[in-house]
Amino acid sequence: MEAIGETIGETRRMSLDWIDRAGAKPKGARPKYFEDPAIDRLLSIVMALAGEVAVVKERLDTVERLLDAQGSITRADIEAYAPDRTAGHERGLMHREFAARILRGVQQDMESLQTAEKSMEDVSKQLRDG
Repeated sequence: MEAIGETIGETRRMSLDWIDRAGAKPKGARPKYFEDPAIDRLLSIVMALAGEVAVVKERLDTVERLLDAQGSITRADIEAYAPDRTAGHERGLMHREFAARILRGVQQDMESLQTAEKSMEDVSKQLRDG
């Protein structure tokens, strides 16, 4: 995996070569959550996209905060921005809410499994009483 440099203004930023990285073989077996491997691949793609959206949301938050504070900004301003404690807390909440919305269907399935489970006592009574 090779890092490539990118010059933005006077700042040189190192980044991963994601095209090269996408073709790399994984170091272990892929996790299997479903019987159909296509569903596992789809889940992987959706979660990767969710990660990208989270990054875009954070960058947009940076732009909005800088515009509120300064009125106009440059790319260098965006790259140099470091959130303060309050902004970090608000971003943490934003990420938690975002993940909760994305994974709500999974959470609902888990909740339905928990409520659908009968206790051993109920199963025993059902077997005994027919």
